Amino acid sequence: MNDRASTSPLVLADGVVWPDDAVEVGRIVDAWGIKGGIKVQPFSSDPQALFCTKKWFLKPSDRIPVAAKRPVASVKPVASAATAAPVARLSGLRFLQVIQARDQGDVVVATVEGLETRNDAEALKGATVFVSRSAFPTPSDNEFYWIDLIGLDVFTPNNEPLGRVADLMETGPNAVLRCVLEAPAQEGGDKVEPIERLIPFVDAFIVSVSLTERRIVADWGLDY
Repeated sequence: MNDRASTSPLVLADGVVWPDDAVEVGRIVDAWGIKGGIKVQPFSSDPQALFCTKKWFLKPSDRIPVAAKRPVASVKPVASAATAAPVARLSGLRFLQVIQARDQGDVVVATVEGLETRNDAEALKGATVFVSRSAFPTPSDNEFYWIDLIGLDVFTPNNEPLGRVADLMETGPNAVLRCVLEAPAQEGGDKVEPIERLIPFVDAFIVSVSLTERRIVADWGLDY
C-alpha cells in the first residue's frame, strides 16, 4: 500500500508548508489598534518563542468567541450596516508573516502582512499560534525548553521508573514535572489508576537530562 499521502507535507492555501515541528506558543486574544494589529497571549511567562521567528502559523479555535455568546437584547440598535455586520472567523490553517512584534504588558502585540483593518485582526481572535521548533534559539547549558521535556521517561538513580513527563507547571521560582506512571494491568481486568508524581525541576532533584536518550534521572523516592 502506498502511504505517500500520509507523509506528504501539509501545504496551506498560500503555498506555505506547515512545519512538521510546529509548537503551540500562544493564542490571539484580540485586535490591537485600528490598522490590523493583533494581541497574542503567550503560553509561557517567557514569550521568546514568539520573537524567535517572523513566521507564525495559525489554527482556528473550535470554541465560540465570548462576544458571540453575549446577549444583545439590551444593546441599542445602530444605523450603521458596517457596525452590525458580523466578523468572519478563521476557518482553516493560515500562515502569518510578522512585520513587528513586541511586549506590551502581559501580551505580545504584532503587526502582520495582509492584516490592514481591525476587522481583519478580529477575524483571527481565538486562533492558536504555532511556530517551528527549529526556529527556537539554542538554550544555554543545563537549560531546556518545556516542549523538549514532555514525553521523556523519568527514572531513579537505581533505574526504577518514576513515570513519563506529561506536562510541566510553574510554581514561582521553578518548574515542576508532572510525571505519570501507567500501572500494569491486574488479573481479572480490573482497572488500575496511573500513579502521578510532581517532581521539582531543580538541581537538588534532577541528576541528569538526556534529550537524545529521551531520559531524565531524578533523585526521587518511589513512595514520595
